[in-house]
Formats: sequence, structure tokens, C-alpha cells
Amino acid sequence: MIEVKPVRRVELSLWQKTYYPELWKGFVVTCRHFFVNLGRHIGRSLGMKTKPGRVTIMYPEERRPISPRWRGRHRLMLRPDGAPRCVACMMCETACPDNCIYITPGESPDGRIEKYPVAFEIDLLRCCFCGLCAEACPEDAIRMDTGYLELAGYARAEFYLDREFLMHDSAPTTHSQYAGELEGRAALRVDLLKLARGH
Repeated sequence: MIEVKPVRRVELSLWQKTYYPELWKGFVVTCRHFFVNLGRHIGRSLGMKTKPGRVTIMYPEERRPISPRWRGRHRLMLRPDGAPRCVACMMCETACPDNCIYITPGESPDGRIEKYPVAFEIDLLRCCFCGLCAEACPEDAIRMDTGYLELAGYARAEFYLDREFLMHDSAPTTHSQYAGELEGRAALRVDLLKLARGH
């Protein structure tokens, strides 16, 4: 059986109904922060060992440093020949708790790689930015380290990222995906866009 506790209605006094006590409390808190911060800045400028004062960051001209563990918008890593590192193993799609990653695999003409993503799409409106996709990827093909903070748009379609958009901010990888990839051997350049249109 559910217990129901009656809520006692609190009657405010005439002085409390004016809201001046709460305004005064807020003013005192603001003044305390202001003068404590001012004292810290003056103390530091005079050479005293005090805590550093708080500084206003003029966003967007100034940016706070971002933690290396910060998870932001996704990007696909590239091979040295400019193709995506993704081998369409579907690990990120399987690990995603929000089901916001959609991969369409296709057979790769490059003999060293079995599959490649014909389509790789992420719906950012469903994404919870947990990072499980990046952790699950065995090829280090997807990362969440772009550093973009302004994830805003005017339409829902702007949050639906395709493979070309995800490859836009990426640079070629610095570690090999298969033996001999970074040893100067010429890699077969495959135009995946042309291949995907004919798929």
C-alpha cells in the first residue's frame, strides 16, 4: 500500500511576501564573491601567496582548455591514402546504447581489407556522447576528440552526420592498420565515393 504524506503549506509573513529578505541574501552572496575575488587578485599582484582569483573568460574569443578525456563530436580516422580506416566491422554500431550509428558495409576492392563502409551515419540528436563507439572500435577508426563545443543548428537534418562530413576534420593516421601500411609501399587509391554510388 502506498503511503501518502500530506504537504504542509507554509504561510509567509508579510515581510517574506515582499521578497526583500531573499533579494538581500542574494546580494550578500554576490558581494562576498566579488570582494573575496578582488582581494585574491590584489594579494597576488602584491606578491602574497593567496589562492588565484577567478578570471572571466570572454567566450567565444577566448576558450578554456579542454580536457584530453573530453568527448565531443565524432570523426573518422583516415588511412595514408585518404580512405577511412573503418572496416565496417559493426562493433561501434553494436556497442552504441542509443542506436544512433548506421553503417552500410560493402566489399572492398583493396585485397588487404575485407570490407569498407559504403555509408557511415551518426544521428547526433540520439547520441548521448558516452564514447562506447570509440572504445569498441578495434581499428581506432572513430574518435570523439574534435574539440567542437558549438553543436547547434537550425534544422534536425544538420545533426545527421554522414561519412564525408565525419572524414572532413580528420588527418591521416600515424599508426598502421595492417603490416607495411606506413613503410612507404604504394597503397592502391580507391575512390570510395565513386564505388558507393555504383554499389
